[in-house]
Amino acid sequence: MGSDNASGRSGPGGPAETAGALSAEERADYDRLRRAAHVRHRRLRRVAASVLLVLTLVLAPLAVVAVWVHGTVADTDRYVQTVAPLASEPAVQSALVNRLTDRVVAEVDVQAVTDSLTKLLADNGAPPRVVDTSKSLTGPLRSAVQTVVHRIVNRVVTSDVFREAWVVGNRRAQAAVVGMLTGEGQGALKATGDTVQLDIGVVIDQVKKRLADAGFEKASAIPQVDRSVTLFRTDKLAKAQTLMRLLDIVGTWLPVLALAVAAAAVWAAPGHRVMLMAVSIGIGIMMIVLLVGLAVVRGVYLDSVPPATLPRDAAAAIYDTVIRFLRDSVRTLLVVSVITALAAYLYGPGPAARTVRSVAQRGATAAGRGLSRVGVRTGHAGEWLARHRSWTSGGTIAAGALALVLWNHPTVGVVAVVLVLVVAVLAVTAVLAAATGRPAPPAGEPHPSVP
Repeated sequence: MGSDNASGRSGPGGPAETAGALSAEERADYDRLRRAAHVRHRRLRRVAASVLLVLTLVLAPLAVVAVWVHGTVADTDRYVQTVAPLASEPAVQSALVNRLTDRVVAEVDVQAVTDSLTKLLADNGAPPRVVDTSKSLTGPLRSAVQTVVHRIVNRVVTSDVFREAWVVGNRRAQAAVVGMLTGEGQGALKATGDTVQLDIGVVIDQVKKRLADAGFEKASAIPQVDRSVTLFRTDKLAKAQTLMRLLDIVGTWLPVLALAVAAAAVWAAPGHRVMLMAVSIGIGIMMIVLLVGLAVVRGVYLDSVPPATLPRDAAAAIYDTVIRFLRDSVRTLLVVSVITALAAYLYGPGPAARTVRSVAQRGATAAGRGLSRVGVRTGHAGEWLARHRSWTSGGTIAAGALALVLWNHPTVGVVAVVLVLVVAVLAVTAVLAAATGRPAPPAGEPHPSVP
């Protein structure tokens, strides 16, 4: 049987015969073709990874904006949390107080009151000087009315009642916000033509009630058609609504797609670690570009709002309040990108990376041996940790990344906490792996627990 096997291995067409049939020149050609195929394969991988990298950089800012739009629009609590601070913003309060005061005073016919007083004095035989003097009371009376109305309106707008009404009104207006952004409905926030307006009927009702209680019967005459404040006008509103609808639709899947494309870029590249650094640095740069873009849009928005429509400080407060969660998300992703790029570098062969790893390893080894000397030994568990250090380290880092992915709206503070926990777990694992209680190996020999 052994003879049969031997003859089978060396029979016609077998590997031995095939290998022996190749001349030196044919073997050289064969090796050259293999090397060329390998180079061509690596080149294709580089091209594919480069294309995926560019696609990742395009999708990253769109994904961040899409998540913000989707969360702000679709999540009522998130939306209320976004707009609630506006009720306590002094610039916004001042704009509302001035606007409502002017509207109420405009409904009070001070001239008619003065004329009635003049006629009453003349009919009752008042001296001509007194009658003439009464005609000049229009200005002081209007000023007095405006002062009283301003004080009452200011008391309403700066009260807890207004803040509660603001929150309740905005919570109920969630459907209206969706309608404004998608152009499919009307409500407290309306898009008419190229104008976006905010219905402040709740505030006006409170002001009318307070004024009526104070004896201003004319307050009930505030017209129903004059209950909105124009936030801004733009001829790009239709395009913006189309974009918002698109971002709202893809808000759930665009981040997933961006993450999948980034992972594919890292996987396709011949050098995974280098591509991970490139993806992280690229996303970080795109986040900086997005922050600059938000600053530019802020200036354009403020310049587009006429002072007669909305004071500049109030418009700035509205813009900053509405996009503050978007800014937080961009900054968070920027910090995550920097941390990822730094971690990828520290795993590389660079001199600084080797020095950091060496110092960390020496520190963990010293701490582990110190525990062993005081009687705290990990034994076989420590040896297992030492043998599977790459797996435990990768699992710890993956757990930290998963925590950030699953966290609802992580902030820079959350990233810092997760980073500290990951580093702490890695340090503890390294110390436990060194606290096996075995004697230190001689210089130049590997640790017996490490294959």
